[in-house]
Amino acid sequence: MKRRALRKFSLVSLRDLLAASAPTIVLVAIACAVAYVVVDPAPPRRVVLATGQDNSAYEEFGRKYAASLARDGIKVELQPSLGSQDNLQRLIDGKADIAFVQSGTAGAGQRGLVSLGSLFTEPVWLFLRAQKGRQPEIRNLTQLKGLRINLGPEGTGVPKLFRQVLDANNVEPAQLTISALENTPATMALLDGRIDGLVFSSAPEAPLVQMLLQTPGIRLFDFRQAEAYTRRLPFLTHVVLPRGIVDLGRDIPAQDFDLIAPTATLVAREQLHPALVDLFVNAATTIHGGTGWFQQQGQFPSPRYTEIPVSKEAAKYYRDGPPFLQRYMSFWLANLFDRLWVVAVALAALIIPLSKVVPPLYVWRIRSRVYRWYGQLRAVEQALESADPARCDEVRAGLLRRLDEIEQRVNHISIPLSYADALYGLRSHINFVRQRVQGTAAG
Repeated sequence: MKRRALRKFSLVSLRDLLAASAPTIVLVAIACAVAYVVVDPAPPRRVVLATGQDNSAYEEFGRKYAASLARDGIKVELQPSLGSQDNLQRLIDGKADIAFVQSGTAGAGQRGLVSLGSLFTEPVWLFLRAQKGRQPEIRNLTQLKGLRINLGPEGTGVPKLFRQVLDANNVEPAQLTISALENTPATMALLDGRIDGLVFSSAPEAPLVQMLLQTPGIRLFDFRQAEAYTRRLPFLTHVVLPRGIVDLGRDIPAQDFDLIAPTATLVAREQLHPALVDLFVNAATTIHGGTGWFQQQGQFPSPRYTEIPVSKEAAKYYRDGPPFLQRYMSFWLANLFDRLWVVAVALAALIIPLSKVVPPLYVWRIRSRVYRWYGQLRAVEQALESADPARCDEVRAGLLRRLDEIEQRVNHISIPLSYADALYGLRSHINFVRQRVQGTAAG
């Protein structure tokens, strides 16, 4: 009983407070939901990554990115392609969200695309088949005239690149017998003697590169003028394949080889969610950040060596490192807290003005329970004043019964103690009207 009494005679009515706050709570909830979903949507759980041909470095690295992002609940759908040029077109057409693109393929000012940084150098590998009785050894690209050379499909980007290299040597493509086989069939054709050489651009991790470097009768072309090529074609760099790097025990290769190399770049559509940009750059740091045949520790990934503008999120990552929260939380939890600031702004914009409405609305709800009975008292007084003198006693008796009913119902009003003065004032006014009716009867 005591507990029920305490609940009945509390200082504040929680039910009325909630009712008064309900419109504000609903408006704030709607605003927060809109801000959370529309203003800064959650990152998608699926992204399409265009890779490259079978047995290419792009394909191998694509699998590594898929495994890395899968740990954060992101499904990376690997989309095979012909190579760099094909990947670029897939990005432009919206068929892929992110892709490996070779420097020199896109050109500066490519609209709608951003770079997430360069990942590794991918040298131009020109493998030639040694033929008996053919002298001298090929040391200059002008000696390729008349040979059967495979440049790969146009979508790889290599045909365009190598034609620029030939042009620098004043060699017309028509002076070669050029074929456009993909890398794996071209390798088989080279081993079978159906072509004299093949060209492709790839990281040394590519299985075909590893195999050809160790295949007897297949020789790698040495770009002795590599430094001059980098001056003529600025998107190229000069790298050196060190002697013995493939197999120290067998001394493969048996000499240093100068090579020319564009860089592989991770390119994305501008619409790619900023949180996914951070994830991909973080994965790139893990996958490409170590030492390699042509790079030092920490040289890649890098915002350099790319003609496509680097996204602001990627640039921030390279400058400051991973987002603060992602260093200590899971990706999705960090992303949730990172997005909550949008909700906080919405809350601040609504709660401050709406909070001024709640107190008056609460007071009105409490006092309205008392004030509405004054209308009943006023009706009793008007009935008394307009009563027919011939029926005065009957009218007064009815009004007194009506006052008793009002008083009985008022006694059951639940009202916080802080507003009890209004309730007691109403009860005194009921007595006042009763005395007036009774006084008229006595007169």
